[in-house]
Amino acid sequence: MILFLPGFFLFIVIFCIFVRIYLSWPTRWCRSEKCLIGKTAVITGANTGIGYETALDFAKRGAKVILACRNKSKAEEARRKIIQETQNEKIFVRIVDMASFDSVRKFAKEMEETEDHIDILVNNAGAYGLEKKKTVDGHPLLMQVNYFSSFLLTNLVLDLLKKSTAGRIVNVSSMAGRKAGQFDVNKIDEFAPNNYDHAFSKLCNILFTIELAKRLRGAKVTTYSLHPGIIETGFYNNVTGLKNILFIIIIKLFSITREEGAQTPQTNIYCSVAKGIEKYNGEHFSCCQRVAPYKTATDAKLPQKLWEKTEKLVFKH
Repeated sequence: MILFLPGFFLFIVIFCIFVRIYLSWPTRWCRSEKCLIGKTAVITGANTGIGYETALDFAKRGAKVILACRNKSKAEEARRKIIQETQNEKIFVRIVDMASFDSVRKFAKEMEETEDHIDILVNNAGAYGLEKKKTVDGHPLLMQVNYFSSFLLTNLVLDLLKKSTAGRIVNVSSMAGRKAGQFDVNKIDEFAPNNYDHAFSKLCNILFTIELAKRLRGAKVTTYSLHPGIIETGFYNNVTGLKNILFIIIIKLFSITREEGAQTPQTNIYCSVAKGIEKYNGEHFSCCQRVAPYKTATDAKLPQKLWEKTEKLVFKH
């Protein structure tokens, strides 16, 4: 047994190394050289993680970038760093708290007053492991941050996106959506059983994208959802408890960097600038390619049902 243990641990180490190599291998850089001079991009949750890296990339391409963030000081620091690295002065901070519909509406009104169009909207803001409590609007916190507010924000700025010559809406989802087998559209305003809140919210992002694409037919705006990969960001900072130590270690060990995550073609940048994907309006991207819908998103009637239910919830306030 004593001789066995070192061999066992060596096997675990080698296995982890091979898994990390496997996860990194399909990571590719978005090769699009599309110039964004004259374009306006809005990114929620842009002060950190892949949101920050996406904003940095757009700034390098010459875009006017609006960092839509909750924390003003962190957003201003992100703005300073982006300007310093890119010499692009057209970087602006706008405050929005996705846990408050009033804040979302205030942000959208500010966009209407200051912008004559929006070319790219990246609904990137999201959270994991939030405690089960309700927002000031009376909705489950995680569902409102991850889905309800993105739905509201998108609809409020849709007219600005339609003024673009080729607007794009990118909804950051997750492969967690395929774990939402117990999803009940009639219970989206309730806390999910068995801690499925995150999976349900990410499935909603995908279903929202599908229905939004249908409603955008005839407009010069397309929309895409995506799985960004297991990325080393602060996304899991809210996970607490000793039972989650192993989970956090695995995430840290197997995560790709935020730079890799932002640049992989299935993530924010690819869906925002890649040429020729307009024919995939409403579809889901992962692992450098368009992928078939998760089984949880194959009910043809579910996207419309979710839209109608969500519309009643977010616009009743």
